Amino acid sequence: MTGRLIIASNRTASPGEPKVGGLAVAIWEALSERGGGVWFGWSGETLERETRGVRLFAEDNVDFALADLTEAEYEGYYLGYANRALWPVFHYRVDLAHFDETEFATYEEVNRRFGRLLAQFTRPDDTVWVHDYHFLLMGQEMRTSGWEGPMGFFLHIPFPAPEIFTSLPQHRRIARALCAFDLIGFQTERDRANFERYLVEIDQASSSSDGTISAFGRTLRTKAFPIGIDADEIVNLANSEEGRSAASRLGRIIDQRALVLGVDRMDYSKGLPQRMHAFGRMLDENEHIRGRVSFLQIAPPSREDVDTYQDLRIELDQVTGRINGDHGDLDWVPIRYLARGYPRGMLSGLYRLARVGLVTPLYDGMNLVAKEFVAAQDPEDPGTLVLSEFAGAAEQLQGAIFVNPHDIAATADAIQQGINMPLEERIERWKSMDAAVRAQSIAWWRRAFLDELESLGKPAPDTEVES
Repeated sequence: MTGRLIIASNRTASPGEPKVGGLAVAIWEALSERGGGVWFGWSGETLERETRGVRLFAEDNVDFALADLTEAEYEGYYLGYANRALWPVFHYRVDLAHFDETEFATYEEVNRRFGRLLAQFTRPDDTVWVHDYHFLLMGQEMRTSGWEGPMGFFLHIPFPAPEIFTSLPQHRRIARALCAFDLIGFQTERDRANFERYLVEIDQASSSSDGTISAFGRTLRTKAFPIGIDADEIVNLANSEEGRSAASRLGRIIDQRALVLGVDRMDYSKGLPQRMHAFGRMLDENEHIRGRVSFLQIAPPSREDVDTYQDLRIELDQVTGRINGDHGDLDWVPIRYLARGYPRGMLSGLYRLARVGLVTPLYDGMNLVAKEFVAAQDPEDPGTLVLSEFAGAAEQLQGAIFVNPHDIAATADAIQQGINMPLEERIERWKSMDAAVRAQSIAWWRRAFLDELESLGKPAPDTEVES
């Protein structure tokens, strides 16, 4: 590795502040390992009028290049096309998608402006790594601006089946732009196969068994790189004073009751109403378990400016109230629903306390909560993971109890199975999942992607090069 690493993500870590969260740490460590580089993204600020340049900050040997958005760009690019069109379609919720040509034009223009800005920072021996659905068009804009070096893209959310993806009026424009990258990484093999199938079936591309695809006059590689976590960090957080204190505090409240725990952003892709209905159904059909189990759902709000999220908040309030009203008692509240966030140390302590981790998204790229839950468990008395078959983590965590989150009855049965599972089976299931989490960590993820990207274009070891 000779040149610098240039990374683009919608938001960056804050320069000069501790890097919090797996992805931020992974990106920072990737930049640090290279001996320097550039981290480019939106500053998080919106202005009335456009500013053409970027603000530069330096930390150690990393340059942060931050670009502002106008209020109109924030509305059209971020709240609009990214979160009202791409997010629902990529999560198989076409019914919630809003297709607006003006919002797409703003999304395209932001990608164009950001791509040109980023291209200005590149040197011939650099490597560029672009992240997520906010920047689907950036690669093509950088090529247009003259960048010819290695460039990879990683999609953190699912890539939908071709039948769903084509509901986007601009699907061909997006696919063509993605093919400007040399390597596209996906969370799962299913996502990768969906993208390949779209190119082959819709755009008559040709593909080979190693993930190489020829489309739109370019040849690129596609591959699954399931993102991971730092398992040892989660173990340390669970055993920290903050983690133990959180577990002790909640333990006193729930007494000897089994804890069912869910931790999710408040997003319609997470299946929160279905999950609560399943818990309520378990109580409806199993009178003997009433008063013996408590469900804690932590769901900090997100994207509150989008109407569908406001509607979800109202629905969750209503479902929780109904279940607690039907089943609660003087000394027992079936569901504790907290619409706020908590520090990772506290969450890790709660993971360790839980008998059942309930991770049941309707669709999810990976879902690192599932992996953090596994890592935080007490090896001698682990909890059970109930996991949606539509979460990317399902490809790796084969020791989970799998459910279709739309099947309320089956999910209710799975929760009860997790609560009643014998210790020996819980340990056996946990060991297989913990091994999978540790085998493909967050460090493995970033190194695997960058190694693959930098191997492209290099001659194979047994290839003779004529002098």
